[in-house]
Amino acid sequence: METTHPRDGRAEGASMKKQYLESGKIVTTHGVRGEVRVQPWCDTPGFLTQFACLYLDARGSQARVVERARVHKNIVIVKFEGVENVEDAAGLRGKTVYIDRADVELEEGECFVQDLIGCTVRDADTGADYGQVYDVRATGANDVYYLRDAAGRERLVPAIADVVLAKDLDAGIITIRPLEGLFDD
Repeated sequence: METTHPRDGRAEGASMKKQYLESGKIVTTHGVRGEVRVQPWCDTPGFLTQFACLYLDARGSQARVVERARVHKNIVIVKFEGVENVEDAAGLRGKTVYIDRADVELEEGECFVQDLIGCTVRDADTGADYGQVYDVRATGANDVYYLRDAAGRERLVPAIADVVLAKDLDAGIITIRPLEGLFDD
Protein backbone atom coordinates (compact mmCIF):
# COMPACT_ATOMS: atom_id res chain seq x y z
CA MET A 1 0.00 0.00 0.00
CA GLU A 2 1.35 3.38 -0.88
CA THR A 3 0.81 6.89 0.16
CA THR A 4 3.04 9.70 -0.90
CA HIS A 5 2.07 12.21 1.74
CA PRO A 6 5.03 13.43 3.85
CA ARG A 7 5.24 12.28 7.44
CA ASP A 8 7.27 13.45 10.38
CA GLY A 9 10.68 11.83 10.76
CA ARG A 10 11.51 9.52 13.62
CA ALA A 11 14.45 9.10 15.91
CA GLU A 12 16.91 6.48 14.72
CA GLY A 13 16.49 3.13 16.40
CA ALA A 14 12.91 3.79 17.40
CA SER A 15 10.21 1.66 15.84
CA MET A 16 7.40 3.99 14.92
CA LYS A 17 5.12 1.66 13.03
CA LYS A 18 1.64 3.03 13.24
CA GLN A 19 -1.15 0.58 14.00
CA TYR A 20 -3.67 2.57 11.96
CA LEU A 21 -2.49 3.68 8.53
CA GLU A 22 -3.77 6.59 6.46
CA SER A 23 -5.32 5.09 3.35
CA GLY A 24 -7.57 7.68 1.79
CA LYS A 25 -9.84 10.65 2.25
CA ILE A 26 -13.61 11.01 2.04
CA VAL A 27 -14.01 13.70 -0.60
CA THR A 28 -17.79 13.92 -0.99
CA THR A 29 -21.08 12.07 -0.90
CA HIS A 30 -22.34 9.72 -3.60
CA GLY A 31 -26.05 9.58 -4.30
CA VAL A 32 -28.73 9.96 -1.64
CA ARG A 33 -28.47 6.64 0.24
CA GLY A 34 -25.53 7.45 2.50
CA GLU A 35 -22.60 6.43 0.31
CA VAL A 36 -19.34 8.41 0.28
CA ARG A 37 -16.58 8.82 -2.30
CA VAL A 38 -13.11 7.99 -0.98
CA GLN A 39 -9.95 9.15 -2.77
CA PRO A 40 -7.61 6.18 -2.12
CA TRP A 41 -3.95 6.66 -1.11
CA CYS A 42 -3.10 3.05 -1.97
CA ASP A 43 -1.35 1.21 -4.78
CA THR A 44 -4.78 0.42 -6.23
CA PRO A 45 -8.28 1.64 -5.35
CA GLY A 46 -9.45 -1.96 -5.03
CA PHE A 47 -7.23 -2.41 -1.98
CA LEU A 48 -9.70 -0.43 0.14
CA THR A 49 -12.66 -2.58 -0.91
CA GLN A 50 -11.36 -5.61 1.00
CA PHE A 51 -11.92 -4.23 4.52
CA ALA A 52 -14.94 -4.98 6.70
CA CYS A 53 -14.04 -2.05 8.94
CA LEU A 54 -12.39 1.31 8.30
CA TYR A 55 -11.43 3.92 10.87
CA LEU A 56 -11.88 7.67 10.91
CA ASP A 57 -9.04 8.46 13.32
CA ALA A 58 -5.39 7.53 13.80
CA ARG A 59 -6.07 5.77 17.13
CA GLY A 60 -8.70 3.40 15.77
CA SER A 61 -11.36 4.62 18.19
CA GLN A 62 -13.79 5.68 15.42
CA ALA A 63 -14.42 2.32 13.76
CA ARG A 64 -16.96 2.22 10.94
CA VAL A 65 -18.35 -1.06 9.64
CA VAL A 66 -18.35 -1.20 5.85
CA GLU A 67 -21.63 -2.52 4.40
CA ARG A 68 -20.26 -2.45 0.87
CA ALA A 69 -17.47 -0.90 -1.16
CA ARG A 70 -16.71 -0.76 -4.86
CA VAL A 71 -14.36 0.99 -7.24
CA HIS A 72 -15.76 3.58 -9.64
CA LYS A 73 -13.30 5.48 -11.90
CA ASN A 74 -10.34 5.29 -9.46
CA ILE A 75 -12.53 6.35 -6.54
CA VAL A 76 -13.88 3.98 -3.90
CA ILE A 77 -17.60 4.23 -3.17
CA VAL A 78 -18.22 3.15 0.44
CA LYS A 79 -21.46 2.58 2.33
CA PHE A 80 -20.92 2.58 6.09
CA GLU A 81 -23.34 0.92 8.48
CA GLY A 82 -25.53 3.56 10.15
CA VAL A 83 -25.01 6.18 7.44
CA GLU A 84 -28.42 6.10 5.80
CA ASN A 85 -28.80 9.33 3.86
CA VAL A 86 -26.93 12.12 2.13
CA GLU A 87 -27.04 14.32 5.25
CA ASP A 88 -25.31 11.62 7.36
CA ALA A 89 -22.76 11.07 4.60
CA ALA A 90 -22.06 14.81 4.26
CA GLY A 91 -20.90 14.83 7.89
CA LEU A 92 -18.03 12.51 6.91
CA ARG A 93 -16.71 14.76 4.12
CA GLY A 94 -13.02 15.63 4.58
CA LYS A 95 -12.29 12.77 6.99
CA THR A 96 -9.16 10.69 6.54
CA VAL A 97 -9.79 6.94 6.29
CA TYR A 98 -7.46 4.55 8.13
CA ILE A 99 -6.94 0.80 8.03
CA ASP A 100 -5.69 -1.42 10.83
CA ARG A 101 -2.33 -2.93 9.84
CA ALA A 102 -3.45 -6.17 11.54
CA ASP A 103 -6.08 -6.57 8.80
CA VAL A 104 -3.43 -6.80 6.05
CA GLU A 105 -1.11 -9.68 5.22
CA LEU A 106 1.90 -8.47 3.31
CA GLU A 107 3.89 -10.69 1.00
CA GLU A 108 7.53 -11.43 1.84
CA GLY A 109 9.61 -8.31 1.22
CA GLU A 110 6.61 -5.96 1.06
CA CYS A 111 6.09 -3.12 3.48
CA PHE A 112 3.88 -0.10 3.95
CA VAL A 113 5.31 3.11 2.55
CA GLN A 114 4.41 4.80 5.83
CA ASP A 115 6.93 2.52 7.56
CA LEU A 116 9.72 3.78 5.27
CA ILE A 117 9.09 7.45 6.02
CA GLY A 118 11.64 8.66 8.56
CA CYS A 119 14.07 5.76 8.08
CA THR A 120 17.77 6.67 8.02
CA VAL A 121 19.55 5.58 4.83
CA ARG A 122 23.13 4.32 5.30
CA ASP A 123 25.91 3.19 3.00
CA ALA A 124 26.61 -0.54 3.36
CA ASP A 125 30.36 -0.10 2.79
CA THR A 126 31.26 3.22 4.43
CA GLY A 127 28.48 3.65 6.98
CA ALA A 128 27.83 7.15 5.60
CA ASP A 129 24.46 8.60 6.54
CA TYR A 130 22.66 9.88 3.44
CA GLY A 131 19.65 11.28 5.29
CA GLN A 132 16.11 10.24 6.07
CA VAL A 133 13.33 9.13 3.75
CA TYR A 134 10.67 11.85 3.58
CA ASP A 135 8.71 10.58 0.58
CA VAL A 136 8.34 7.54 -1.67
CA ARG A 137 7.05 7.84 -5.22
CA ALA A 138 6.21 5.22 -7.81
CA THR A 139 7.82 5.86 -11.19
CA GLY A 140 6.41 2.91 -13.07
CA ALA A 141 9.62 0.92 -13.27
CA ASN A 142 10.37 1.13 -9.53
CA ASP A 143 9.77 3.26 -6.47
CA VAL A 144 12.11 6.13 -5.64
CA TYR A 145 13.03 7.09 -2.07
CA TYR A 146 13.33 10.83 -1.51
CA LEU A 147 15.94 11.63 1.14
CA ARG A 148 16.86 14.77 3.05
CA ASP A 149 20.06 14.97 5.10
CA ALA A 150 20.82 17.12 8.18
CA ALA A 151 22.09 19.95 5.94
CA GLY A 152 18.82 19.97 3.97
CA ARG A 153 20.34 18.42 0.84
CA GLU A 154 17.95 16.19 -1.05
CA ARG A 155 18.82 12.95 -2.81
CA LEU A 156 16.89 10.34 -4.77
CA VAL A 157 17.49 6.61 -4.36
CA PRO A 158 15.98 4.05 -6.74
CA ALA A 159 14.34 1.27 -4.74
CA ILE A 160 15.91 -1.57 -6.72
CA ALA A 161 17.66 -4.70 -5.48
CA ASP A 162 21.04 -3.54 -6.84
CA VAL A 163 20.87 -0.47 -4.56
CA VAL A 164 18.66 -1.26 -1.54
CA LEU A 165 20.35 -4.14 0.26
CA ALA A 166 18.40 -4.28 3.53
CA LYS A 167 15.49 -2.64 5.31
CA ASP A 168 15.29 -2.89 9.10
CA LEU A 169 12.06 -1.02 9.63
CA ASP A 170 11.96 -1.78 13.35
CA ALA A 171 15.32 -0.05 13.76
CA GLY A 172 14.45 2.61 11.18
CA ILE A 173 17.47 1.90 8.96
CA ILE A 174 17.73 1.22 5.22
CA THR A 175 21.10 -0.01 3.99
CA ILE A 176 22.09 0.82 0.43
CA ARG A 177 25.02 0.49 -1.96
CA PRO A 178 24.74 3.47 -4.32
CA LEU A 179 25.31 2.87 -8.00
CA GLU A 180 28.40 4.61 -9.37
CA GLY A 181 27.62 8.28 -9.88
CA LEU A 182 24.31 8.22 -7.98
CA PHE A 183 25.38 10.84 -5.44
CA ASP A 184 27.97 12.74 -7.48
CA ASP A 185 27.36 16.43 -6.94
